[in-house]
Amino acid sequence: MLARAGQSGKVSIFRTPQGGVQPEVAVDESGRIHLVYLYGDPGAADIGYVCRDPGAQSFSKPIRVNSEPGSAIAVGTVRGAHLALGRPGQVHVGWNGSSKAAPKGPGNSVPMLYSRLGNDGRSFEPQRNLMRLTAGLDGGGTVAADPSGNVYVVWQGQQVVKGKADSGEEKRRVYLAQSSDGGATFTPERAISPAVTGACGCCGMAALANHSGELFLMYRTARAIVHRDMMLLVSKDRAKRFKAVNLQRWEIGACPMSTSSLTDADGRVLAAWETNKQVYFGEVTRAGSSSLTRIAAPGSGKDRKHPAIAMNSGGEILMAWTDGTGWKRGGTLNWALFQNGAIRASKYDAGPVPAWGMPAVAAAGNEFVIIC
Repeated sequence: MLARAGQSGKVSIFRTPQGGVQPEVAVDESGRIHLVYLYGDPGAADIGYVCRDPGAQSFSKPIRVNSEPGSAIAVGTVRGAHLALGRPGQVHVGWNGSSKAAPKGPGNSVPMLYSRLGNDGRSFEPQRNLMRLTAGLDGGGTVAADPSGNVYVVWQGQQVVKGKADSGEEKRRVYLAQSSDGGATFTPERAISPAVTGACGCCGMAALANHSGELFLMYRTARAIVHRDMMLLVSKDRAKRFKAVNLQRWEIGACPMSTSSLTDADGRVLAAWETNKQVYFGEVTRAGSSSLTRIAAPGSGKDRKHPAIAMNSGGEILMAWTDGTGWKRGGTLNWALFQNGAIRASKYDAGPVPAWGMPAVAAAGNEFVIIC
């Protein structure tokens, strides 16, 4: 399905391969599109990986990422596989393990799993669990990488003390396991979010590492149960220190099961997130040192969720999102194209979104790609 957006680049919509859901996409410096997604049993899913070279009309033959069958989970929409590109040719994937996943975390708990594409480019290494000191994995973890060989796998959970993890969302924190050798080895996880914010147990996360050694992480808080703010963690020194920036406040006495998105181009970093049935984006390049301008998706919808964002070298920004999705329920795909804060084009009901589904977006040359 194709659509043109005014005089801008083409917006192309592709269905996720293998009838999959929860795609995540990244584009390397050659313009090659890399894609991961979940397929199969939602409670015990597998992860597929494909790529598409510049000018090609189709994706490559799928490669299964997880070495243990059924070790991923699509239920809830927030726990899917996340993708990052590091050194040239390196593809990194992190995901929440299913109840069937192995190896297990502490106390036989659900693991946070990681794998990377092998040197042959034809298979992924055996999956590894990175949770050594924490348990209580619930909402989706994520991964980021940079060209210098730094890889960051991030999740939110609870510290295990004397064989037992703390309980309660207000005691949850964001944890990071870090590699400086391209994913060959990782340090034990450490808490990086402020203890006072808590962490929304069943919400997803987003991460981005750039060429400058900066790391951006998004998570939702859970202070006093009702304070479910959208929070950004920023490190300017390859994860040594972090600053916490509140992007938008939201008081709701429930877990919204939300996801967020990060992208960068030409030195600019953008974030997209959900608040109170609407989706927003804003530039966070200098978050914490300059004011944030939030831009909402145009019009109104029933229940807007799962924003995904991409930006091309011309400064055009594409945000896609879902409307009407819910537990075991699909919805519709919508997108809008912005430049300098103004809407250039938009399309509602651009296609169906399957149950447990969400869109992914990427900018590749003069083309915007939406995968759903």
